[in-house]
Amino acid sequence: MALLRSVATVGGYTMASRVLGFIRDILTAAFLGAGPVADAFFVAQRLPNLFRSLFAEGAFSAAFVPLFAGTIAQDGKPVAKRFAEDSMSVLLTALFVFVLLGEIFTPTLLDIIAPGFRADGDKFWLTVGLTRITFPYLLFISLTALQGGILNSVERFAATAATPMLLNIFLIGALVLIHPLSGEALAWALTLSGFAQFLWLMVSCHQAGLSLSLPWPRLTPEVRRMLRLMLPGVFGAGVTQLNLVVSTAVASLLPTGAVSYLYYADRLNQLPLAVVGIAVGTAILPSLSRQVRLGDNAGAVHTQNRGLELALFLTLPSAVGLGFTAWPIMSVLFQRGAFGATEAQATAAALAAYAAGLPAFVLIKIMTPGFFARHDTATPVKVAFAAMATNLILTVLLGLVLPFAHVGIACATTIAGWVNALTLMVLLHRRGHFTLDARSRRVVPRIVAASAGMGLLLWAMDRWSAPLFAGEFLVRTATLAAVIGIASAAFFALAILFGAVQWREIKEKLTSRRRPA
Repeated sequence: MALLRSVATVGGYTMASRVLGFIRDILTAAFLGAGPVADAFFVAQRLPNLFRSLFAEGAFSAAFVPLFAGTIAQDGKPVAKRFAEDSMSVLLTALFVFVLLGEIFTPTLLDIIAPGFRADGDKFWLTVGLTRITFPYLLFISLTALQGGILNSVERFAATAATPMLLNIFLIGALVLIHPLSGEALAWALTLSGFAQFLWLMVSCHQAGLSLSLPWPRLTPEVRRMLRLMLPGVFGAGVTQLNLVVSTAVASLLPTGAVSYLYYADRLNQLPLAVVGIAVGTAILPSLSRQVRLGDNAGAVHTQNRGLELALFLTLPSAVGLGFTAWPIMSVLFQRGAFGATEAQATAAALAAYAAGLPAFVLIKIMTPGFFARHDTATPVKVAFAAMATNLILTVLLGLVLPFAHVGIACATTIAGWVNALTLMVLLHRRGHFTLDARSRRVVPRIVAASAGMGLLLWAMDRWSAPLFAGEFLVRTATLAAVIGIASAAFFALAILFGAVQWREIKEKLTSRRRPA
């Protein structure tokens, strides 16, 4: 399957899910605002999502997908299926024990992730109750990640990419149908959505001829190898989430609302990261794994270069756009109900800070498959520790010591992201596993130039659009749509003018026939 088509499949469904996610966030902001209940629910949601990113979609996928894809390529589907079944039985056993411990020690976990909540007893115990409802979500979504890894390995990306839509549908349903709304209702909707996602991919695996049975847990040599690769990757694959946990912990020490400001800002920043970064990373990992396994180093370098170009082409203008239009976006999307102008301004400042790190977060998604495809999860771990140390120091300095509050926390996350991305790129280059080929050396600077040109246009448009953004909702919405439309058209025109992209080439890739898997 062509890279662009794979990215379009994953990115398209991810975009649909993010649109539903925006609807969900808009409703959440309108009903809960940025108050204590919102803070409590976002922290309760953060814990299972943290462990999901670290153990399931992060380290587990990084270890499992290359081994599963390589086994299919060399030994065939039946052998790979047995490996997947053994992996699932071991994962299920370990997760059941982990979730049980999480339920018992929830207060201790919250003392780590949100230490500032202890000062407000009502908020703390509300968060404990919500977290105990949401924690089983980790079990279901981790099994979902395993099934998604299987489907991605055989290049069936659509079902996995569509799965997160169920989460948003369940939460939107709770927000719309349950009144008066409570944090408990949202927490139950989250957990039930995890079970629904698990069932959805179970059916998808059956349709792909990869139905999994559940044997008695056994540590086969293949499973042991996967665990050896997985354990160091816990930090390497989940550094972004770990940085956000550090941010949440420090934000909990700030006045009520700081956790919510960072959550809403991060959700907007995650749109291009998910649609582009995760989509490209997901699409190139199986191809890289096969190419490395078969000794096709030139093909692996080519795949990663094309992924880098595509990611930067879609991400750099997104970062510039989010930075220049942070306040209008917050005003149009969230400023209503319990979420007023003050909350919108505070969240917009955090969004602008996060946007500066968006290209770095995407580069991490592009560079890490270069290590994972070679079964090297130790190197990303070392880089992750350096990035985490940077984030921790800067978060405390900018968030607590200097008077930047939650904006300082967002800046620290951005700087740590750049430390992580650039270090990974340099290490891959030094090992001879990645270098910018002639095409990338020509295209990347032109993408940067087109993005800069779009930024200048946005800066110029700010003068005439500012009074309109102070008007009624419909006026603000129409103005924002016009600004985004004009800026997007300008970027694509500049990209074509500068030679950063050839429209004929994009059209050929989009219409190219699918090769058989």
